[in-house]
Amino acid sequence: MNLEFIFKVIDKEEWQKAKQSGTYGGSEKDIKDGYIHFSEEDQVEETLKKHFPNKENLVLLKVNAFKLEHLLWEQASNGDMYPHLYSPLDTNTVVDEFELTLDEKGHHKIPKF
Repeated sequence: MNLEFIFKVIDKEEWQKAKQSGTYGGSEKDIKDGYIHFSEEDQVEETLKKHFPNKENLVLLKVNAFKLEHLLWEQASNGDMYPHLYSPLDTNTVVDEFELTLDEKGHHKIPKF
């Protein structure tokens, strides 16, 4: 488990707006749940399959977790621990971004971190 970096799947347009404002308040689901959902590196593939099947125009953000306040690791319904941010995301904590593309079967190509 690498605790230094966590990952966020985000709509490309939402990410462009967040970069302009300097903060990201979360997706509709994040806002409904009361926190921003993140994944560890080894959880990204499962997150994409479960919540974003065949979805285009996505970006994967690599975020420095050590720079985040209000970050908690909580157990999800599948029993795994996931990072949840209970505040807006400061875009300065994003260290890299990756455009996610689909292969011929409609699966997202996961970049090498």
